[in-house]
Amino acid sequence: MVRELAEYEKALHEARASEEQLREALFGERPAAYAHIAETEDGEVAGFALWFLNFSTWRGVHGIYLEDLYVRPARRGGGYGKALLASLARICVERGYERLEWSVLDWNEPSIDFYRALGAQPQDEWTVYRLTDGALAELGGEQPEAAPPCADERGELGGSRPQRAAASAAGCAAAATGACPR
Repeated sequence: MVRELAEYEKALHEARASEEQLREALFGERPAAYAHIAETEDGEVAGFALWFLNFSTWRGVHGIYLEDLYVRPARRGGGYGKALLASLARICVERGYERLEWSVLDWNEPSIDFYRALGAQPQDEWTVYRLTDGALAELGGEQPEAAPPCADERGELGGSRPQRAAASAAGCAAAATGACPR
C-alpha cells in the first residue's frame, strides 16, 4: 500500500523503503513509527495510517504526526479514513497529547475537503522544508568551526545561541544548560 500511496501522490520514484526497513521501523526493538490498519468486514485491508510522536516546545507535550493516511480508491467514502483519524485523535485525548498534525499536497482537493469537514485547519503560515540526499549529506558532513563553548568559572555559558545548540548537538549535552564539564 505504500507504493500505491506513492503512485497516487505522483512520487513513486521516491518510494525507496524496503519491507525490511518498514518492519524494523514498526516492529523493531525501538519502534520509530506506528501503524493502524483499516479492514473491511471480510478482512480485506482498506487503508492505513502511519504515524510517530512529535513534541511541541510551546505546549510542552507530545503530539502525533501523521506521516501517511491512505485508503484504497475502491474503499474511499466508506468511513475508513475517518475511523483511522478518529483512532489517532483518541490516542491524543487519552494520553494528553495536544496536537494531531499532517501535511497534504496542495493539489489533493478531495483530501483537503475531507480534512476541513472534520474541523482540521490548514497551517498556511508555515512552509515545510526538507533536506535529503546530497544536501543532507553535505550539511551533515560539515565540521564545527570551533570547539563547543563551555561554562566559564562562574558557570555561565559563553557563545551565541547557535553555538550553544551546536555544542549540545556535538555531544556536550550539559553545554545547553551551562553545566559543561570541560
